[in-house]
Amino acid sequence: MTSACSYPTKTRPAHRGEAAATPHSAILPSAIIVTRFESCSTHSQRLRKPSPLKTDQRHSTLGIMAPDPAVLQRLQVIASKPIDQQPALYENALAYICDSSSADATADNFIAVISTLFEHPSGVVMSRSVLAAFVARLRDLKNHDLWIDVGNRTLDILAAQSAVFPDAVAVLRELIATAHENNEDFVEAAKVLADIPLDSSQRQVTVQERATTWIRIVRNYLEVDDSTAASAYISKLKNIMHRVQDQGLTLHFNLSQARILDAQREFLSAANKYHEISFSLAIAEEERLHTLSMAAKCAILAPAGPLRSRTLGRLYKDERSAQLDEFGILEKIFLDRVLTAKEVETFAEGLQPHQLATTADGTTVLAKAVMEHNLLGVSKLYSNIRFDALGSLLGLDANRAEETTARMIEQGRLAGRIDQLGGLVYFDGGEASGQKGSGRTETVVGKEMRRWDANVESLSEEVENITNALDEQFPAFVEANLA
Repeated sequence: MTSACSYPTKTRPAHRGEAAATPHSAILPSAIIVTRFESCSTHSQRLRKPSPLKTDQRHSTLGIMAPDPAVLQRLQVIASKPIDQQPALYENALAYICDSSSADATADNFIAVISTLFEHPSGVVMSRSVLAAFVARLRDLKNHDLWIDVGNRTLDILAAQSAVFPDAVAVLRELIATAHENNEDFVEAAKVLADIPLDSSQRQVTVQERATTWIRIVRNYLEVDDSTAASAYISKLKNIMHRVQDQGLTLHFNLSQARILDAQREFLSAANKYHEISFSLAIAEEERLHTLSMAAKCAILAPAGPLRSRTLGRLYKDERSAQLDEFGILEKIFLDRVLTAKEVETFAEGLQPHQLATTADGTTVLAKAVMEHNLLGVSKLYSNIRFDALGSLLGLDANRAEETTARMIEQGRLAGRIDQLGGLVYFDGGEASGQKGSGRTETVVGKEMRRWDANVESLSEEVENITNALDEQFPAFVEANLA
């Protein structure tokens, strides 16, 4: 037997329906799992002012049944009473709907109350009082599908008077959005929240309330990897976050920024933002380590060069990094050691789909990052190398190796120069500055020969020093063998 407060629905997954609501803003950073789900279909062709007194009227969009006759009778009595007595009678009717009415007609019973309230105008003040009690009773039922159905139909009834009841509209939309979030319909939740009146002259909204709503919208869009839609609200938040004092909101704002940068493949900026968040005392130690792990992954995926080296240095020197699964590959990259295919494959298993996406040149983000890192590693081992040999080390053909080398030198991420006629690249041996064009070393006539001569001269001087030392200590030996 279904209780009076339950709500029969169509066939759906077991986790939907009766579960208690969990505010979306209470989710911790590490629980933000990027998944995709079908959005709830919107209700179609609802009547703005359905008559509550006709028993043959079908209010429910789910096509269940008409309101209980007992509820209609109560509403008829309420409509005939003086206005000052109606608020208490409406609250009694709402209590009856939850405690005693038919479960199948719960949604229609709620709509009958709202329809009666606006079918018989009784003043704005009283209507606001009844609406507040209506929303409170609806929330107490802890039924997400009921919240969505009744909430949407109530908003349709209030549509023509939304400017008069902005608070009720806002609370209803928040309730509907919470239901969509619990049903994992994140896009629908974001759309509902976006329609909350935040700039109405009839409703005063604080900066913190505005930030709370926009951050919820951002996080819902991020749940379905829609970083473009999320970015629009992040731009709005940037103008007001300096006035928000709540640490939780600030944390979620920073985390959302990091996730958007990550999704847009701005890995270096994302790594720095994640690393900053990992020091926050507002989250548990486990969450801080998770965020530090995200920082390490983004830093590894960032374009090779001096800027990434500085970020890797900060992460490598963070004593907590030794606890991460990524520490091994982080250490090798920081120390400019060449990575093996097996190490890269193991690291890839912990990446998210967008971090393994294919770029315009047909390679993955990870493959490109590893190739550029290995090129930097080769530059530490060789003074010069032919492009065919370099390609063999990097797993590329000679032309591709030359293109990659030229691009990194041009972008200031690799110090060296290319001899196209000889098919060689000469590495400067130093660190590029990171400024565009700064990686090119000027061709100096005889530079390599002078370096060779200097090495020969140094070696000759060392041999001479050894000979002189032997002559002082063992003159007989020198005279017999070296004279």
